Amino acid sequence: MIPAQPFAFPYDGRFDPAATALVVIDMQRDFLSPDGYFARQGYDPAPLRAIIAVVARLIDACRAAGVRIIHTRQGYRADRADMTPYEKWRRAQRGLEGVLLRDSPGFPIIPELDVRDEDIVVDKTCNSAFTYTDFEHILRAQGITHLMFSGCTTDVCVHTTLRDACDRNFQCLTIADACASGDPYAHEAALHMVTVEFGVWGCLADSAAVLQALGSLPAGVAHPLSREIS
Repeated sequence: MIPAQPFAFPYDGRFDPAATALVVIDMQRDFLSPDGYFARQGYDPAPLRAIIAVVARLIDACRAAGVRIIHTRQGYRADRADMTPYEKWRRAQRGLEGVLLRDSPGFPIIPELDVRDEDIVVDKTCNSAFTYTDFEHILRAQGITHLMFSGCTTDVCVHTTLRDACDRNFQCLTIADACASGDPYAHEAALHMVTVEFGVWGCLADSAAVLQALGSLPAGVAHPLSREIS
């Protein structure tokens, strides 16, 4: 089990790597680069870049333990056919028509993270990875019941996906220092909300606790990543 608040993860004491996924939310150039969407909205991407090393260590440890890696990317089609009039208007107000598009330079995941062929990548247009995607179908098909959350931003895409996951009865752990936001107050508030009402949105841990637990798995517990998506 992973020490966490308000209870250890998973709550029933049965940690099965093959039924668990590390969800890495939107670690894209548009959010982490100094000239991407996030910076052009007026936010400092430095807090987001500060978690890169932590997320990279978690990815390595999860792979070694047999935990599946799932990346998400946010962006619209190049032809903008999936962009609502409101979103077009909102972008036009800030001069951001050419960002967060799937053919734009800012769409790819940052090169500092090792994305492998066996990883799952889910592209989305909304804040939640569940909205208008095959994310839930993939999780059910792969037998994944437990999710560990990392990425950006804590208060928007991470939290929205987390809430949807909890409502769908996935068991969820948010890794506090593997998430980030450009708004420190919103980041701390989002983390606090995880623990309210005795874990209404799952539980909260730091990366050290997760890494130690993964590294302490007894021989034979970790499962190889042999289940490929057909």
